[in-house]
Amino acid sequence: MRQNNSFLKTLDKAEKKIDLMGEQIKNVRFLYDNGKMDEAYEKAMQLEETSEKAVLLTRVLPAYTGKPQACLEIENIIKICTPVEIGFTFKGWFSVRIPALLPKKSAGSADYIRSILYPAMYDFFKTAPPVRYTDCVLIYRHVYDKNRSDRKKRDHDNIEINMASDIVALYVMPDDGPEICTHYYCSAQGCSDRTEIYVIPKKDFILWLSLEKTMPDEGVKLYETPFFAQEKRV
Repeated sequence: MRQNNSFLKTLDKAEKKIDLMGEQIKNVRFLYDNGKMDEAYEKAMQLEETSEKAVLLTRVLPAYTGKPQACLEIENIIKICTPVEIGFTFKGWFSVRIPALLPKKSAGSADYIRSILYPAMYDFFKTAPPVRYTDCVLIYRHVYDKNRSDRKKRDHDNIEINMASDIVALYVMPDDGPEICTHYYCSAQGCSDRTEIYVIPKKDFILWLSLEKTMPDEGVKLYETPFFAQEKRV
């Protein structure tokens, strides 16, 4: 009965969010049709936030049915809909590519980042060689779709980045504290919105900076193992 109550409560919340999204879509369309782009932008951001909350609600809904395979099937859907690329660059640097811009908000829930990134990292390191960086730079490269008319950059210091850093550190660093790594943030234009994360030795940072300017729109090629690295990192 408790599961059924949780299911119905979550379903009701999801339905309200989706109804709200319908109203917000109408508002955004009205403002756009009347040439009020600044107002349309603000309402579109509200719509985006509501849709994120609706996704989180619908994502947990199947588990409340009590079906044991629900979590696994949800993870499979996430992998298909939000594919995360993980690997090593030609120089042997560890990298993660998330097909979304992480800078979104400064408060609230970052569960969607955990649900996307953690399973991807877990699966990758089932077969990939273990790596540990102890004197490194953790880089966030925010890539904005160059075809977007609005390329407004957003705050780098937010819960999404903090969540991503914790998950990356869990697999490739002792932790992401200042004694282990330095953080660096930058933005670039590309063929689509995405977030690129790099973990590189501090001695290679100047080289990464020089190569960053020539990175292809679609991102650098990633390999399953760091076999191009000049030295083995275990």
